[in-house]
Amino acid sequence: MANIIEVFPGDEVAGEEEYLASDGTFANEGKVYASQIGILELDDDECVARVISPNPPNILKTGDIVYAVVADVRNTMATADVVAKEGTRRGIGGETYATIHVSKISQGYTDDVSKEMRKGDYIRARVTGTHPSLQLTTKDDRLGVIRSLCGTCKTELVRKGKGLYCTKCERSFPRKLADDYGDVKI
Repeated sequence: MANIIEVFPGDEVAGEEEYLASDGTFANEGKVYASQIGILELDDDECVARVISPNPPNILKTGDIVYAVVADVRNTMATADVVAKEGTRRGIGGETYATIHVSKISQGYTDDVSKEMRKGDYIRARVTGTHPSLQLTTKDDRLGVIRSLCGTCKTELVRKGKGLYCTKCERSFPRKLADDYGDVKI
């Protein structure tokens, strides 16, 4: 049975001659140090030192489903601020500013992002990349706008056919809607 060693940030955990720095560690001047609180794991097979946190940060990965608020819309892309990751209550650590390219919005042809989403819309999206920046897609049926307000009167829009409708202004708006628009609780 291996010894369980609890470490704190800055604790020296190994030398670089034997182990390389991995998750939860960093190297400096030939020594490996813990970068987070947790349990030290020295992996002799891979020759790496890692620290396993009991409460790891919520870092986004490719494939994660996220909830975001559209911050800006241009002809060929939209930007959004990711506010939550599906399946967890913990806040997101790391980059939350994301882009959605026009080709990643809908399964059909889209030439103008403003026909699919507007500033202030709440969306459900999938992470398609994290480096060099956070990129999202809303191509699947389950993904897209989940809540939207009228740009004129700020009344919550209701689903009407494939678009949205303002009951107060009596106007219709096109959107790339998630299949459960209006029924989502984050």
